[in-house]
Amino acid sequence: MVAKIPEEVLGKIVKQIPVGRLGQPEEIGKAVSYLASDDCGYVTGSDFSINGGQHMS
Repeated sequence: MVAKIPEEVLGKIVKQIPVGRLGQPEEIGKAVSYLASDDCGYVTGSDFSINGGQHMS
């Protein structure tokens, strides 16, 4: 999603992320895999923020 964002703008975005980096597709995939698995069978609803802490409330 960020491939076309100019480097100077991307740098400003990364500075706002508490973990100090962009997320990787594998990190999103692991969450999706968990939510689709039997391990998640007792979860009936929740919000998962996979954003490196960028939007903490």
